[in-house]
Amino acid sequence: MSMYGLSINFCCCSIIKTPPIFDRYIVPNIDGIIYFFSALDCLWGGGRAGFGSDNPEEVLKLTQEYGISARLTFSNSLLRKEHLTDKKCNILCKMFEEVGEKRNGVIVHSDLLLKYLETNYPKLYFVSSTTKVLTDFNEFLQEVKKEDFRYVVPDFRLNKAFDKLNMLSEQEKNKVEFLCNECCWFGCKDRKQCYEIVSRKNLGEMIPDHKCNSPDAKEGYRFSKAMKNPGFISANDIKKIYLPMGFENFKIEGRGLGSALVLEFLLYYMVKPEYQICVREEVYLDNMLDLF
Repeated sequence: MSMYGLSINFCCCSIIKTPPIFDRYIVPNIDGIIYFFSALDCLWGGGRAGFGSDNPEEVLKLTQEYGISARLTFSNSLLRKEHLTDKKCNILCKMFEEVGEKRNGVIVHSDLLLKYLETNYPKLYFVSSTTKVLTDFNEFLQEVKKEDFRYVVPDFRLNKAFDKLNMLSEQEKNKVEFLCNECCWFGCKDRKQCYEIVSRKNLGEMIPDHKCNSPDAKEGYRFSKAMKNPGFISANDIKKIYLPMGFENFKIEGRGLGSALVLEFLLYYMVKPEYQICVREEVYLDNMLDLF
């Protein structure tokens, strides 16, 4: 079976760090883990507003210890030239560019920011953000063809477009990174607007939150609901469908959802079913962790 990479979009160092999980617990063929870092109050931030209180030095120390690539989430879609000189964001880029055996990256939406980062931080790699909401397959394909990006994350509604996905070349398939566990309503027409409001908030605009119009918006995120989403990619789908097709990169979202729910994502996608209860018990009994 092919090896595959798993990208983890959350800020929860403690779950990764403790307790030690032995090799026999882990689902085989996971070749690499990538950790996403979203610093608090960053102008360049996007996707979510206000999340990310982990210390960047601690994150980098952790990722180096485990041989994990780290990514900065800088997916603000509304950046202007004057925002490029932001001190905090530039310090983070310099910090992430210069350390670790594993090359670190940045998730970007803005073309303006992409060109700035390519010029000033050439050691970083770049990922095209799902906040672009690439639901048209031809637009997604054009994004994949761009040499600027190591990976491109399509909108989750393209996850099951198997006939078209299977026509991609091997090189193109290697650049696709699927978002597995999206809970957003499959019929949502406001996703791009939702992300734009987050971008405005990160720029300091005092505007109301986006009002979600999905039928079950009041429930919030539930993994059980995400599993019923037509775009959901299960652990079995990865093994039985995507890997045989030649796709090897997958992303788990979870920023801001809380450690207990993130733990369930890790158990489901990374730990063999027969060992999930063992790992869950070890984590629950670790008094160092604040899960709820």
